[in-house]
Amino acid sequence: MAIASPTLVRLPRGYVRVAGPEAADFLERMLSNEIPSLEPGREARPALLLTPKSRIVAPLRVVREGPEAFLLITEAELAETVASTLMRARFAARCEVEVRPHRGYLHLGSDPGEGVANGDYGVEAWETWGEEEREAAAASELEALRIEAGTPAWGKELDEKVLPAEAGLDETHVSFTKGCYPGQEPIARLHYRGRPNRRLRVLEAADAKPGDEILLGDKAVGRVTSAVPGLALGYVRREVTDDAELVIGGTDARLHLTPARP
Repeated sequence: MAIASPTLVRLPRGYVRVAGPEAADFLERMLSNEIPSLEPGREARPALLLTPKSRIVAPLRVVREGPEAFLLITEAELAETVASTLMRARFAARCEVEVRPHRGYLHLGSDPGEGVANGDYGVEAWETWGEEEREAAAASELEALRIEAGTPAWGKELDEKVLPAEAGLDETHVSFTKGCYPGQEPIARLHYRGRPNRRLRVLEAADAKPGDEILLGDKAVGRVTSAVPGLALGYVRREVTDDAELVIGGTDARLHLTPARP
C-alpha cells in the first residue's frame, strides 16, 4: 500500500525535552533502552517509560540534541504524562524537564536532510519537527501503511494494560544488558523464563472492524484492534499457527506474514 501524494504528513506528536549535566544518567535510570551511548545527530532510539509492574506509561523515541540535552518524542496526548512522571522521579538529579511546543511531520520516500529515520510504516520515511506550521496530509493517510507494517499505536494496540512483549516491543524498545529502570524485573522475567499468551499480528481480512473477534473454528483466539479494507491488526493467541484458517466478521481471514522493517 502506498500514498501517491503529498509526501508530507502531519504527525500528532508530543515532545518532552530533558536537559542538564545529569540528563543522560537520569534517563538511563528511567527508560527501558540504553541512553548514554546515544550519539547526537539523526538517530532516534526507541524506548519505553514503564510502571514498576512493567505497564506502559508511554512509548518513546529518544533523540540526543547535544551532550546534555535529549528530546523524547511520544504521542501528543502523552507528553504531559511523560513530563509529570519524570518530574516526580527526578529528585535531586541535575536536569530540567519541559514539554516543547513542536509540530511533527513525516517525509515519505525522500530524505529532507534533517530529522530521524522512521520505520513504523514499512517504507522509507523521515520524521522532522519544529514550531512552524506546514501544509501536510493528516496522519490518517498513514493508517494502511502502519497496519501492514504491524506497528502498534497508542490507544489502539497499546495502553496501560498491554505487556510490551505482547506488542513485540521487547524486541525493539528494550535493552536486556543495561542497568535498572522501573519495570525491568517483570520485563526480564517474561523474556528469560516465559512468553506472552498472545501477540500482535497482521491479518488479511476483507471487512474487519476494531473490536471484532478473531475465530478459529468456533473458538475466539483474538480481537481486532485496527483495520482498513483488506488488512487488520489484532492480538492473537500464540498457539495459532501461521497457516491457520480464521474468520473475522463472518468472512475468511488469515495471518499476514509481515516483512522485516527497513
